[in-house]
Amino acid sequence: MLTIDYRLLPEEKRGTLQNTSNLGFGTKFTDHVFLMYFNETEGWHDAQIVENSSINLSVSAAVFHYAQEIYEGMKAYRDRNGQVFLFRPWENAKRFNESAKRLCMPELNEEDFVIAIRELIKIEEKWVPCTENSALYIRPTMIAISDNINLVAATEYLFFVVLSPVDPYFKTEKKYLDIYVEDKMARSVYGGVGNAKTGGNYAASLLSTKIAHSKSCSQVLWLDGKDRRFIEETGVMNIFFVQNGNLLTPLLNDTILPGITRKSVLQLAKDNGIKTVEGKISIEEIIEGILDGTVTECFGTGTAAGIAAIGTLNYKNHVYEINRKLIGPITEKLQYNLVGIQYNVLEDPYNWRMPL
Repeated sequence: MLTIDYRLLPEEKRGTLQNTSNLGFGTKFTDHVFLMYFNETEGWHDAQIVENSSINLSVSAAVFHYAQEIYEGMKAYRDRNGQVFLFRPWENAKRFNESAKRLCMPELNEEDFVIAIRELIKIEEKWVPCTENSALYIRPTMIAISDNINLVAATEYLFFVVLSPVDPYFKTEKKYLDIYVEDKMARSVYGGVGNAKTGGNYAASLLSTKIAHSKSCSQVLWLDGKDRRFIEETGVMNIFFVQNGNLLTPLLNDTILPGITRKSVLQLAKDNGIKTVEGKISIEEIIEGILDGTVTECFGTGTAAGIAAIGTLNYKNHVYEINRKLIGPITEKLQYNLVGIQYNVLEDPYNWRMPL
């Protein structure tokens, strides 16, 4: 059982959640964080919940030089009665450890992972927004802190959890996203770390994202690193297409992050009688399907974004419009079901919700 040392701010020094109509994403933070340390002698130890402030690291800490770092993205949701829920936290705990193994980092007891998050949110529960589609974003992270710039796996690590009240990731007047298809740079390659949630994957996406923004697109759609033909994922989302009434998504491999929202959507689709197909999907067949009208819907999925409808694909300087940029019935149905479970509006036959 995880033992936590609570070093909390006095009530009069704690902040409050203000201006909930304009939270943004990832720029506001709660009063406290969870910290826990690892070394090879003691293992994981010194678990604590303390004031959210700076941490003191040496400039020779391994994370700064060799990017030994992993993280997760989660949310806590408040229902209409004020109760707070997590969504499938055990899946995040499992994926966190898969990332740790790939980055040669120590695994974390899955129960301790969930306990740390729940205990921190219990203290910071007032920060969970009650406005529609808003939530408390949860960022569990592990970094290498050994004072060593030799190219070896670190021997000391810090696990921390930071919380941020957020609006939807894509909060725009449009009901759809415009996506730029990257056909030159690659996010990941076979045998790499594309299926691990590590910061380097996202740093490598920043230049393409900048190009996407210059073309008035919200996100980048990545193609495979070898042939630049087969669709993988977007910058912060897995991707789905509806073609001839079937739901298509790229088959998971070591270049694609195994999204928890993706996994949930596939289950919801099957239980709503929608045929799902996981496989290799070329950009050419999707463009052809858009042109001949067989591809009628496209959407992305992720913790930050939820289910986000995609209205256009910008490929080789040509913009392809999907279904007149309208949100299709399958996207709408899946969105309704997912959000309904997350916010405790609908029954949860899968036991995905975890009360705080």
